[in-house]
Amino acid sequence: MRIDALGAVRAFHDDGSPVVLGGPRHREVLARLVAAEGRMVTTDTLVDDLWADPPARAVGALRTFVAALRRAVEPGRPPRDPSRVLVTEGPGYALRLPREDVDVHRFEDTLARTRHSPDAVTALGSALAAWRGPAYADVTGSVWAERERARLEELRLEGVELRARILLDSGEGAALVAELGAHVAEHPWREPAWGLLARALHRAGRRADALATLRRARAMLVGQLGLDPGAGLRRLETDILNGHEPLEAAPASWTGHGVRLGPRTTVDLARTLALAGGEALVHSRRDRLAAVRAAERTGDLALTARIIGAYDVPAIWSRADDPEQSRAVVAAAERTLAALGPDGPAVLVARLLATVAVESRSADLSLPELERAQQAARRAGTLAREQADPAVLAFALNGVFLQSFTRPGLAPVRDGTGAEILALATRHGLPDFAVLGRLVRLQSASALGDLEAAASHADAAEQLAATTEAPLVPVLTRWFRARVTAARSAEPGGPTAAEAAAHYRAAEDALRTAGMPGLHRGLFPLALLGLRLLHDRPPPTGPHLDWGPYGPWVRPLVLLARDRSEEARAALAAAPEPPRDHMQEALWCLTAHAAARLGERGTAARAAAALRGARAEDAGAASGMLTLGPVARYLAEAEACAGPHTSTP
Repeated sequence: MRIDALGAVRAFHDDGSPVVLGGPRHREVLARLVAAEGRMVTTDTLVDDLWADPPARAVGALRTFVAALRRAVEPGRPPRDPSRVLVTEGPGYALRLPREDVDVHRFEDTLARTRHSPDAVTALGSALAAWRGPAYADVTGSVWAERERARLEELRLEGVELRARILLDSGEGAALVAELGAHVAEHPWREPAWGLLARALHRAGRRADALATLRRARAMLVGQLGLDPGAGLRRLETDILNGHEPLEAAPASWTGHGVRLGPRTTVDLARTLALAGGEALVHSRRDRLAAVRAAERTGDLALTARIIGAYDVPAIWSRADDPEQSRAVVAAAERTLAALGPDGPAVLVARLLATVAVESRSADLSLPELERAQQAARRAGTLAREQADPAVLAFALNGVFLQSFTRPGLAPVRDGTGAEILALATRHGLPDFAVLGRLVRLQSASALGDLEAAASHADAAEQLAATTEAPLVPVLTRWFRARVTAARSAEPGGPTAAEAAAHYRAAEDALRTAGMPGLHRGLFPLALLGLRLLHDRPPPTGPHLDWGPYGPWVRPLVLLARDRSEEARAALAAAPEPPRDHMQEALWCLTAHAAARLGERGTAARAAAALRGARAEDAGAASGMLTLGPVARYLAEAEACAGPHTSTP
């Protein structure tokens, strides 16, 4: 089937016949899943997006809409067969269609190809012609739709200007005058568009009109925005006055979105939004990558390095929220480093290296990639110290912290890094990094079971967050307090397991909308599993639980709880080595526990070898957010299963 959303939302079967989508809510559900680009959207998010004030039976109504859409888009599907297009995934739904079958995605992909290969300009022209009106035009009154409309309209305007520039650069373009004239009249604040129109007029032999266009651009920029024309427009005017063929369509200091990359820079705004969390954090990541790509297109290495390195948002978690975006940023940073060479400006090089270290989250890396990221963090720190630049050093130390999960048992090392970040940030007035230092030390104290020290860092982080307006901090510290309740529920006279579970549930509710999927997914079920293990109970086995990235290490225990021992044995054999991240001790402990119960001596021996360095720590507590109990308990199980030759004095 095919879905069109660049205009009113509509769908077609393979034979070209229209799909009857139903009422406005049905269309909005489908449109919202289109906007998610194949990612799962939770039921809670869909309810919040569909209703400003959800009715009591909103979830039931949503399920009705989904069921009706499934019947519409797959009319021949047998009733009990799972949908292959609108699928249930974890706690929500996702749309499974090839990107070329959705006009929104097809347009975005064509624009991306054309940015890198001008040969795709013909396809870009066709993609632009496919727009029938504003995106999601019949989805009105929804915040998410307004946001997507604005984003896609910016991309459309960029596409119009990119196509015109490529055609002008290739010697064509006289026929663009009418199109660009209308474009400038509708969007007079876009300086690149004025330059393109002037070039098209000059190409059409209308030199006087081209100069008049540039004068109008100057008058508009100065009169309405208080800005002088950029160097590109000035150079363009000089070329036309001298009778030269103008070669530059727009000033290099401007992005395709018409936003100057300078002290008012898009990436500064993105950095500010990131600290607000929620949807703002999601959009800040996207805007940051758009700014990086726009800077690369200018060919200005120093500008590109500044844009990449300016997004020094403190990062506390070792799993990326958007791995693809992180890889794209790392690739851009590495390209820029290679182009700058060994003699590039030290501060810019340090920021680029720190960016590589911070964006190369350890959970997502192979061992060679991890080693490269660690080297980048060390070099960034060395350069920052040589330049006596505390802001760059704090950013570099953030990278050092994120790359310090190479093996279990390194909580004391991370605590030292956190202490250095905190001291540096306090001395030089860097409040965001002071919060980071506190959170790193909270995690380290939590891992070592020093809950009193961890609580003092939590209190201090919350006080800092109140003055710097950092709403994500209380979300994280709430999880820490739930972790404390869980640990104490195993003590005589402590809170009950039900009370601890309620604390975890409240923390989960706060995290759900925080804009941090890399942290959120799978965390709540893992916390409940840890709570059950503390009370010697089997893991939760509900089919609705989304174990996220922790599934391979949980699955053997879930299968054992269902009395499916052979399947559990196969799942244990299939589980890979835990990633080098905040949860590696926890996942090794789950491996040890399953191996001991199944009598798998070889796996138990590997788990014991991995865990010995973390003997004094609490499993999972390096996150500061949950606990499975002492590592020593699981290590003893593994050593007992593996045999006497595996233990140490």
